[in-house]
Amino acid sequence: MEKRIGTITVLVKDRTVAPLVNSVISQYADIVLARQGLPFRDSAVAVISLIVEGDTNHINALSGKLGKIENVEAKAVVTRSI
Repeated sequence: MEKRIGTITVLVKDRTVAPLVNSVISQYADIVLARQGLPFRDSAVAVISLIVEGDTNHINALSGKLGKIENVEAKAVVTRSI
């Protein structure tokens, strides 16, 4: 498969699931180029943005696993090809 560059935006609605989110991201460390997290201090919400490079199957698998975690939403956007 062709490699693609993309982003995955992760909305964590309850930070008690953060260890599980981090575990899933670590499983895909080979495709994660960069990660930025922004916790909202006055609430339990956090946003994580990931820059990824890999084939669409791996990028979608990461996004899908993150989105299946309770209180987490994840969306991926990828380039056509590089």
